[in-house]
Amino acid sequence: MSDNTPSDFSDRDPATGHPRPPRREFKGRGSFVERCPGCNLPRLNCLCPYRFTVESTARVWLLTHPLEHHKPTNTGRLIRDVLPTTEVFTWYRTTPDERLLALLEDSRFAPFVIFPDDQPDYADRVVSLDAVASVKSAGKTPVFILLDGTWRQARRIFRKSPYLKNLPVLPLATERLTRYRLRKPASAAHLCTAEVAAELLRQSGDTLAGDVLDDYFDAFNDSYAASRRFEKLLAPTAAMKRLQNRRTR
Repeated sequence: MSDNTPSDFSDRDPATGHPRPPRREFKGRGSFVERCPGCNLPRLNCLCPYRFTVESTARVWLLTHPLEHHKPTNTGRLIRDVLPTTEVFTWYRTTPDERLLALLEDSRFAPFVIFPDDQPDYADRVVSLDAVASVKSAGKTPVFILLDGTWRQARRIFRKSPYLKNLPVLPLATERLTRYRLRKPASAAHLCTAEVAAELLRQSGDTLAGDVLDDYFDAFNDSYAASRRFEKLLAPTAAMKRLQNRRTR
């Protein structure tokens, strides 16, 4: 199933419709580039022809740092492009989103916070993918809560959000190295938000969703990188061709 609905890049929170904090003027490289309103990429290499939506058993909820919404290199929005059931919440330390709080209490869902198991103070909350299989067997929908921001921002969200403290923590176990070229990670083992979601979907049984998201991420990565060099991609990449083939089936 394909969907060409434009992504939401307005000045309102995509989840609640509430006004966001005043936007910082974007003065970085590419601030004067003409962008497509549908995908927010430079028109030189628009991503819209490769957008393809799928369904998944697991859900993804993004808890996004407010500064991430305005970064064109943010990959969290790619997840919502591919998985229409994705929920997006803006993280504010003192004012948690009421809709998120309500969903956390909804018995239909079994949420897991995706975070490394590298500190002893929450070791008792750490679970494996077996826990995801168990909640599926119990008839519940597993939810992966991704902390969408830099590693420093994600750690702050994890530590400063009381409503997350009783949730199980699911670390991503993978040997995969990041393919993200638009920001420099602290480590090649630090995957970006879309890469984490793709891996989790695959490992938990949503193989098609993971594969499509991975291809869409690669298309985004290549398109944006070429645009930074002011180069027009003259032919679709392998990932782009796979997405095009899915759209025409």
